[in-house]
Amino acid sequence: MLDTNLTHVNSEEEFSKILNENENVMICCGRMGPMCVPVYGIMEELENEYTNVKFADMAFDSPHAHLIRNLPECRAFQGLPFTVYFKDGKVVKATSSIQSMDQIIEILDAEFTKVEA
Repeated sequence: MLDTNLTHVNSEEEFSKILNENENVMICCGRMGPMCVPVYGIMEELENEYTNVKFADMAFDSPHAHLIRNLPECRAFQGLPFTVYFKDGKVVKATSSIQSMDQIIEILDAEFTKVEA
């Protein structure tokens, strides 16, 4: 399990449930490494601001991580983490390697309309 404050995706059933119950989902699939930890931190920071997005993590080495690793959008990825953005259960964007706060916000704003609190 990853040491974050995000929702952890620990099975194929949980993955399906998160996608079925949330219109907008961002899942970061990685390890507790130097390229992944900053992305988890940004997600934790943005979770209260983007209340219309479900933020979750998934351990890259878990058996169910094939759900992310084998996506067509992730086939050419070589660097962790694999971060995938879903809208209505469909992939709308996928990135690999470290991302900055600005890069993540740009994707969230482009793919998911921000709900003002």
